Amino acid sequence: MSTIYFSDSDFEEKVLKADKPVLVDFYADWCGPCKMAAPIIEELAGEYDGKVAIGKLDVDVNQQTAMRFGVMSIPTVIMFKDGKEVDRQVGFGGRVMYENMIKKVI
Repeated sequence: MSTIYFSDSDFEEKVLKADKPVLVDFYADWCGPCKMAAPIIEELAGEYDGKVAIGKLDVDVNQQTAMRFGVMSIPTVIMFKDGKEVDRQVGFGGRVMYENMIKKVI
């Protein structure tokens, strides 16, 4: 499965009410480190399909959700489980860091 794209209008339903953990990459198209993270996020979405939902939220387009979760720097990756934030990484941490976040919740 490919990466899911979240928005202010569907975040509650697709992330906070999800029946499995959700990894959300808060990003912007102009952000260099976000571009480095993008292919890794895409790969992990395929590898962990069915276990964890993995998606992206463009902070320029969806400012309400970014503000709600206090995202001040990008990329910020937040892991949600049962509607609550359980882990957060600010800045590009590489594949191993993202995988470690996933492994903590599955």
